[in-house]
Amino acid sequence: MRIGELEKLTDTPARSLRYYEAQGLIVPQRLANGYRDYDDYLVDRVIQIRGLIDSGIPTRIIKQILPCLDKPREIVVEDADPELLVVLARERDRMTARIHCLTQNRDAIDGYMNAVDEATT
Repeated sequence: MRIGELEKLTDTPARSLRYYEAQGLIVPQRLANGYRDYDDYLVDRVIQIRGLIDSGIPTRIIKQILPCLDKPREIVVEDADPELLVVLARERDRMTARIHCLTQNRDAIDGYMNAVDEATT
């Protein structure tokens, strides 16, 4: 698929997709005319990358954990960087706290909507 289609399917600007390519996060094929041709599997990959970036994880770390996103997963533990593990633990804990907060907010909204529904029926 062309970059415009991937842009629409992932709600990711073409500029970001080119940046992901420059960072080695995605690798499109090149057609004879030089245009990028993105494989279908890159739709999920780009969505995962965006989620990680939105969580505050830098692209240099995302590149190191990308093999963990593949199926089958390919996790290399021989060269585990202690600093990377500290950063990942911090990010995981931050995500967990955010998930907890989002869950509480969702439950509060559900409670409000249920109360309104009960009051109007």
